[in-house]
Amino acid sequence: MKIGLVLEGSYPYVSGGVSSWTQTLIEEMPDVEFQIISIQPTVKRPEDMKYVLPENVSGITHLYLNESGVKGKGRMKLAPEEERKLSDWLMLKSPNRQALGIIGTRVPSSEAFFASEFFWHNVKTAYSEEMNGGSFIDYFWMWQSMYMPVLRVLHQPLPDVDLVHSVSTGYAGMVASYMKETQGIPFILTEHGIYSREREEEILQSYWIPAPYKPRWVRFFHHLSREAYNAADEIITLFERNREYQEWIGAPSEKTKIIANGIADRHIRPVIEPVEHDVFQIGAIVRVVPIKDLKTMIYGAKILQERRRLFKLTIMGPLDEDEEYAEECRLLIERSGLTDYVELVGKVNVQEWLPTFDLLLLTSISEGQPLAVLEGMAAGIPWVATDVGACSELLYGRSDDPFGPAGFIVPPVHPEALADKIEWMIDYPRERMRFGKNGRERVRQYYRLQQFVDRYKAIYEARREQYGGHRV
Repeated sequence: MKIGLVLEGSYPYVSGGVSSWTQTLIEEMPDVEFQIISIQPTVKRPEDMKYVLPENVSGITHLYLNESGVKGKGRMKLAPEEERKLSDWLMLKSPNRQALGIIGTRVPSSEAFFASEFFWHNVKTAYSEEMNGGSFIDYFWMWQSMYMPVLRVLHQPLPDVDLVHSVSTGYAGMVASYMKETQGIPFILTEHGIYSREREEEILQSYWIPAPYKPRWVRFFHHLSREAYNAADEIITLFERNREYQEWIGAPSEKTKIIANGIADRHIRPVIEPVEHDVFQIGAIVRVVPIKDLKTMIYGAKILQERRRLFKLTIMGPLDEDEEYAEECRLLIERSGLTDYVELVGKVNVQEWLPTFDLLLLTSISEGQPLAVLEGMAAGIPWVATDVGACSELLYGRSDDPFGPAGFIVPPVHPEALADKIEWMIDYPRERMRFGKNGRERVRQYYRLQQFVDRYKAIYEARREQYGGHRV
């Protein structure tokens, strides 16, 4: 069986998060062949990879958002019914993967599409419905910038596979919907974070998108999500809150299910006697990027220093993903007088470092179900984490969970609340140890790697059988 894994802006060129999940999925299914379909803004080189590809990866197909696809010749000529379906899709009225098939197979090129009377008519219609004044020329170019990446990725060659598995909605989900339509194969969708909500937050906070155009951009990305939800045979996410968001956006409830991340049994530490440190040891397992909000962590450390607490905060994670932000964090540590308290150590073997910590921190402003939190829980270390993604569910448990808390949840961007909970952990070592034990037992019961792998294997096999077995 050959699985096409569609990923946008991540594996194998970005480390951590979705990329770590992808590497684990592939490595744990050595008898399954995977073809990576990587959507990237610009051209990538082999030396840009952050991972060594497992032997069961047969290759990588790159789709570039900012590079032209294969150019066809001739003018665009569509039947009236094709025009109706495509027009509805462009106007964001309804999902219809047949419209994607028309874009990918019936539109000869982006040049022909944007020069067509059909495109001109749709822009004029949308302008009269959506805009109350403003430049028509600017609106026209906004439409072209919105749909240019769609044509570019759908006009690039795609591999033949037996099942397509997209690891987000957005452009990745769109490509998977198109492959289902044109190849007649099953489509599995996994969402770690809710893609359209993340794009909505970025758009609303952006300064480069004029305010009158922001509502359409938000609707566009929700439209791509609904397209993927409509086309997918199974819609998987990591925790209940995400599943509720998916249904709110438009996912049919009968398609949705939860498959949590998992930790290998070898990383679940046995019960061991605690080691008392002269200096309270705090760790953070993060990508050094703005969405992880390390600055709140550093501000929290400054509060602890001012309260005369003895501690060492070690921040582990690659420093080259956003070098400008990493430098801002370094400068903040220096200017705050925290060089003896806070250290950025870069990418390390996390499993070797975990036994040295009394507490772990996460201060992200957005998350899915962070593997870092599961890794720390498996090692018996308590957490203080922000109330994002699945963090609350991981630390406090679901309604049917018999275990107690594995740490504390605090609001995002709230360094004083963070410092308060760290102080509590310092002052109450016995309760801190109990939190660590609760987390380890929760991982052992609900978040084991083999459970995760077995469920995905079962889905792959069931969908292959439903669609007629191996096509080749």
